[in-house]
Amino acid sequence: MSRLFGTDGVRGLANGLLTAELALSLAQAAAVVLGHDRMAEGQRPRAVIARDPRASGEFIGAAVEAGLASAGVDVYDAGVLPTPALAFLIADLGADFGVMISASHNPAPDNGIKFFARGGQKLDDEIEDAIEAQREREIFRPVGVGVGRIQRFADAEDRYVVHLLSTLPNRLDGVRVVLDCANGAASGCSPEVFKSAGAEVIVIGAEPDGLNINDGVGSTHPGQLQAAVLRHGADLGIAHDGDADRCLAVDHEGAVVDGDQIMAILAVALKNAGRLKDDVLVATVMSNLGLKIALRAAGISIRETAVGDRYVLEAMREGGFTLGGEQSGHVIFADHATTGDGVLTGLQLAAQLARTGRSLKELATVMTKLPQLMINVKGVDKHRAQTDEGVGAAVALAQLELGQSGRVLLRPSGTEALVRVMVEAGDMVTATRICEDLAAVVESRLALQS
Repeated sequence: MSRLFGTDGVRGLANGLLTAELALSLAQAAAVVLGHDRMAEGQRPRAVIARDPRASGEFIGAAVEAGLASAGVDVYDAGVLPTPALAFLIADLGADFGVMISASHNPAPDNGIKFFARGGQKLDDEIEDAIEAQREREIFRPVGVGVGRIQRFADAEDRYVVHLLSTLPNRLDGVRVVLDCANGAASGCSPEVFKSAGAEVIVIGAEPDGLNINDGVGSTHPGQLQAAVLRHGADLGIAHDGDADRCLAVDHEGAVVDGDQIMAILAVALKNAGRLKDDVLVATVMSNLGLKIALRAAGISIRETAVGDRYVLEAMREGGFTLGGEQSGHVIFADHATTGDGVLTGLQLAAQLARTGRSLKELATVMTKLPQLMINVKGVDKHRAQTDEGVGAAVALAQLELGQSGRVLLRPSGTEALVRVMVEAGDMVTATRICEDLAAVVESRLALQS
């Protein structure tokens, strides 16, 4: 059998791959694996569950709660809240683990189940494997006083909002912001916290009906936010995705400010405040080379990881680093969160506008993005991408031509038979020419044999 857990939990078409039966069995298995310490002490484990507003989250959440309670876990239902809110609440309540029902930026028909360990930490691969293995074993069925109870976590959102406000270095008075909540999990709490922080708030994409999450709105569809910022003369716009663990921004002229630019602004601000551990930012290999060049000039180094927030988190934990993230806008503040938090990121970014009196456009000039092009080469043997001599020679020649002003990255897809060819250069003409030439080499050298 193929592995159920992907890079971000178990995700798929609701009622297709992701059925109520699967949700129930995963919850029962997770109860044993993540709650065994408490069970060994003769106590019932405690778990927090939250979801985004997808319609399918209602039946999947009910199945998860039933599975947990039937396996002897007391369940605290936090309702519709962002993924980072769940992670915070696990630690704040002192719960043993948590479960998030969400498919993040995916369309409404999809859904997912993601588990967090004690303290709101993401699971290691070994723990996920243990949950999958536990599904094949006899189900743990306590009776009588051993069964779990399910209760509403009544003040869950209030706790999260208070936590977010406590992270602000200064208020947001005088800042006009447009929030695009993607008709997702932040539709309630994001406008509340920005208003409480003193900002003037205009809200779009905050009318979830269970079916419209990420539908033409949010961080993957910034067009409406760009238009709203210009229409309202706002200082900036903030776009969340469906579960609000990421954030992209728009400046007052309607230009998108991506995760790399946001990290550059915040890394410099933290360094100047003496709060950037070892003057290091953790970022993935997909971050624009312009980020590395800009931060080097500011006396900040980058610790590179593989693509995926879990690898960023791992490097941050190992080095005790303060800030990390991805180009997609998944930014992690280790002092305040155990995972990416789009509302927190937006608040910290807006705080820099309020503190400095500078526009987001001006702040974003801390880095210059190099032109970047990526081509997905399909139908090839991705496993030979790093070992084929012809491909290796072509990459070496391209990198020699680019020198210090650009770079080449070949990355096999984790889920499909394709190789991603990415080139950055001083101008788009050069980036396009080199990327297309490399893609042609990859296609001819790695073609699958019929």
